[in-house]
Amino acid sequence: MNGEYDPRAIANLMLDEADRVGIELTNLALQKLLYFAHGLHLIQTKSPLVSGYFEAWQYGPVHPSVYRAFKEAGSTAIKFRAKRQDPLTGQQRDIQLPSDPTLLALMQRVLNSYGRMSPGRLVDLSHAKDSPWAYVVDKARTDVAFGLRIPDIVILDRFRHHKVSIGLEPRSGEPSDDTPFT
Repeated sequence: MNGEYDPRAIANLMLDEADRVGIELTNLALQKLLYFAHGLHLIQTKSPLVSGYFEAWQYGPVHPSVYRAFKEAGSTAIKFRAKRQDPLTGQQRDIQLPSDPTLLALMQRVLNSYGRMSPGRLVDLSHAKDSPWAYVVDKARTDVAFGLRIPDIVILDRFRHHKVSIGLEPRSGEPSDDTPFT
C-alpha cells in the first residue's frame, strides 16, 4: 500500500466490503472502523492510510470529509456511496476505489474483528484510557476540546492503548478479557 488515499474512497471500500459480508454500518460505526483501519495501517507501514486528519469529536475520532459525505444517512444504515464533485462541471462523479489487495485485506480484518460491534461499543473502544482520542481531549483539559485534530504521530504512539473486551465467556485456554486491539 503506497500513499495516502482519499478517505471517502476508503469509506466506500469499507461499505462495499460490509455489504458483501452482511454488515450494515451507520456513519458513527463507519467513522470508528475507518479510524481503526487508519491506525492499524500506521502501525504496520508507518504511513497514513487516508489523507486529511481525524478530529476528536464527542463520540470519538471523526474524519470530517467522510462525516460530510455520509451525514445525510443520520443514524441509519448507509445505503449510498460518497461521490466527488467535478470542479469544472459541478456534477457528482463516482470516486475510484483503490484496487490494492492488501488494502482490501485490511478492510476485511477490521470488519471481521469489529464490524459487528454496536456503535456504542466502538465509541467505548475509541475512548479507551490513554488512547489517541483520550490523549487529545485530556491534553486540552476543557469541555471545548472536541474538534481538535488527532495527529498521526499521536495515533502511531498511542494506538496500542485500544483494548477489546467483548464480554463473552472465554473458551478453555483462551484469554479472559482485554485482548489487545492490534
